[in-house]
Amino acid sequence: MGADRTIAGLDALDLAATASGESRLAKVWASAWPKLLALAFVLGVWQVVYWSGWREPWVLPAPQEVFADLARAVTTADFWRAIATTLRRGLVGFVLAAAIGLVLGVAVARVRPLRAALGSAITALQTMPSIAWFPLAILLFQISENAILFVVVLGAAPSIANGVISGVDYVPPLLLRAGRNFGARGLSLYRYVVAPASLPAIVSGLKQGWAFAWRSLLAGELLVIIAQRPALGVRLQGLREQNDAAGVISTMIVIFVIGVLADAVFSSADRRLRRAWGLDQA
Repeated sequence: MGADRTIAGLDALDLAATASGESRLAKVWASAWPKLLALAFVLGVWQVVYWSGWREPWVLPAPQEVFADLARAVTTADFWRAIATTLRRGLVGFVLAAAIGLVLGVAVARVRPLRAALGSAITALQTMPSIAWFPLAILLFQISENAILFVVVLGAAPSIANGVISGVDYVPPLLLRAGRNFGARGLSLYRYVVAPASLPAIVSGLKQGWAFAWRSLLAGELLVIIAQRPALGVRLQGLREQNDAAGVISTMIVIFVIGVLADAVFSSADRRLRRAWGLDQA
């Protein structure tokens, strides 16, 4: 009888594991099929436009030609060096922007004179096109990595700061009073009450900051071309000068895919946060 119970228990575990695996596959498929459908739609429209002859094939190549060019590019070392250079610049600029934006956001949110002096200026900086900063950046730093990082930081930090300001502003006063009643004061109040309560807005600001940083970075790489430093923006510019439409579009696809992957990282963090807050039970 004991052996029978053991076998039955193992069978139940196998069934549970199988059900869990099928559930995960179902979730993956439920998340993937709308994206696959959208991709198929875009490729279909692209192919139809190509067949229509709206533009010459050397201006608008067929999808298969672009993906063949991409398949050739991924076998070259320069392609991967370009991706590595761009990602390194993006991550360094984003980390610097996040540090500045978080500190600035907290200071402006809690110090009234700073809010009066800088609140609207931060929003104005956020609305400025990143490309407008490049003439000043080149004057200050010449054609260098620092010129690119300068614009990336200026492009991303204001949106991160605004996310922090919004998050701190919307912390319920009841939570602040409860924290003070438990003895939280000064930094401990921020650590245990304000920071957790404002975290959703901060994550949203970081996500938006990355988008601004990525846009600023690619604009910078198109304008600030450093010798012996392959990058995605430099690759785009070079292929455009060669009238290589397939190469231009394939590089744009790579930039788009990196953006999608970054969004997936932030979306995963947001889902975990919502689950921890009890807002997402799925």
